Amino acid sequence: MSDIEDKHKGSYETKVHPILSSDVMSARIENVRSQLEWEPSAEKSGWENFVDSFKRVHVDEVDPNLSVAEKIAVKTARSPLKRKLKNRHLQMIAIGGAIGTGLFVGSGSSLRHSGPAGVLIGYFISATFILCVVCGLGELAVEFPVSGGFTTFATRFIDESFGFAANWNYLLGCCCTLPLEMVSASITVNYWNTPKKYRDGFIALFYVVIMGINLFGVKGYGEAEFIFSAIKVTCVLGFILLGIILVCGGGPNGHYIGGTMWKSPNGAFVGENGGQRFKTVMSVFVSAAFAYSGVEMTGLAAAETANPRKSIPKAAKQVFWRIAIFYIVALTLVGLLVSHKDPRLIGTSSADAAASPFVIAIVSHGIKGLPSVVNVVICIAVLSVGNADIFGASRIMVAMTEMGHLPKWCNLDYIDKRGRPLIALGVMAVFGAIAFIAASPKEGEVFTWLLALSGLSALFTWFGISLSHIRFRHALSAQGRGTDELCFVSPTGLYGSYYSCIIIFVVVCLTFWTSLWPYKTAPNAEDFFESYLSAPIFLVMYFGHKIYRRNWKIFIPSSQVDVDTGRRDTDIEQLKADVAQEKAEIAAKPFFKRFYYKVC
Repeated sequence: MSDIEDKHKGSYETKVHPILSSDVMSARIENVRSQLEWEPSAEKSGWENFVDSFKRVHVDEVDPNLSVAEKIAVKTARSPLKRKLKNRHLQMIAIGGAIGTGLFVGSGSSLRHSGPAGVLIGYFISATFILCVVCGLGELAVEFPVSGGFTTFATRFIDESFGFAANWNYLLGCCCTLPLEMVSASITVNYWNTPKKYRDGFIALFYVVIMGINLFGVKGYGEAEFIFSAIKVTCVLGFILLGIILVCGGGPNGHYIGGTMWKSPNGAFVGENGGQRFKTVMSVFVSAAFAYSGVEMTGLAAAETANPRKSIPKAAKQVFWRIAIFYIVALTLVGLLVSHKDPRLIGTSSADAAASPFVIAIVSHGIKGLPSVVNVVICIAVLSVGNADIFGASRIMVAMTEMGHLPKWCNLDYIDKRGRPLIALGVMAVFGAIAFIAASPKEGEVFTWLLALSGLSALFTWFGISLSHIRFRHALSAQGRGTDELCFVSPTGLYGSYYSCIIIFVVVCLTFWTSLWPYKTAPNAEDFFESYLSAPIFLVMYFGHKIYRRNWKIFIPSSQVDVDTGRRDTDIEQLKADVAQEKAEIAAKPFFKRFYYKVC
């Protein structure tokens, strides 16, 4: 491939230096990574090895003759993060990543504002496009398990300005969600009538635990998430079994419930006519986006996964079934057990565990003891989400520094010999300290505005992932290549990514409408920005970067997109042969095994 002149600093054209073919470049990346594996020295004391582990890993500078795009691709591909996540870690991260306060507590607000049918419609439609997003992400993450994961794909396959805006939006969301979750925890302990003077103590406890976990590196994160996710999954499955028993009349009260909560005087929807009901259903999507956020963590963890080719496809294909079980079934039972007119759903704030429909459903049917168990699980869910936020945001900061989206002098790409991004973790520790506002009487307002900053960020991230998948496929086609060279092909395909982009765009537009003209209240700035603050921030970032870099392209030309740098499998012909052999072996298996492989 001939050189393409990089005419100005904003150019994002891909240029392959003549002395660096894709095979040679990938070989160099792997050689650098192999040299970065650090083990404690037997000649040093334990303390000396401990101190030595915090020293920065030295990485050679990239070839200055490379283009901006290639420099970013090489830097993110050879990042010295450790590949310590195993298949069991990734599976549990995928299962439990989206189970948090959004499900246990936030679903109560959705139920109150839209009714049981509105909740199911909003969450189910969201589940369909999330399936497409995660499958497309799985395809990209298997091929390019690079530092920053999906945060680098937008910059690489779409446009530098879009990547800049999307990455800052996601980072801001993570930085806001961390203190938000710890404030949630402080409000959750109110269920046990905890004296307010102890609130800072609980915040400090959660703060120390999740920061300590991340100081153990990626392995600490993986083991903690494995345990947290197992507890959350057990709780949801237990509630589903209990909910079925209660709906059928097997509770202490012995009353058959069935579908009575969907009938008059409660009703399945909120609103007196079709237009009002449509508006209340649309209000669910922001809550669903906050609840589902976390499903993309498998793509972010790809760079630190021992074998992404085997682990990520399973995690991606099983997302739909996990969402169907843990969200759709659980929320169906919640809608059958709790009236959307129940005054307890209002709570003292949007993080009040007493307003959890799971807790209300159990309390309303005379079961003692279990509500406290659910609240303990809510606290664990808070720890899990906070743990994921620190892990994700710290890795994003590293990637954004490598991409030039954060100042180099901040040293946020500092990675020590154990693969820990120490300075980025320190920045997250500072943001986490915002949670100590829980002792303030304004904690509810702080929670609301933190939620506003992070509310739509997940939607913009998912849109960027699907658009990156579309651009990657177009780049393959434009360069005369096909999906036969891919280790994993998205089951939902290119059309699935188009579907998710369209639905997300429609949801963002309709959310603008419901935010500007909310149900039952006159248009006001506070309600609008509480629901839609992420959107103007994204637009300011996008156009601000365009103006600063004088980069007026919407997309990187498909023929110039780098589809090679960062791949772990560099021998394309051998890879095609391996993929063809795997497909032949699967085709020879019995029908039920082929079906299981297809959907799981």
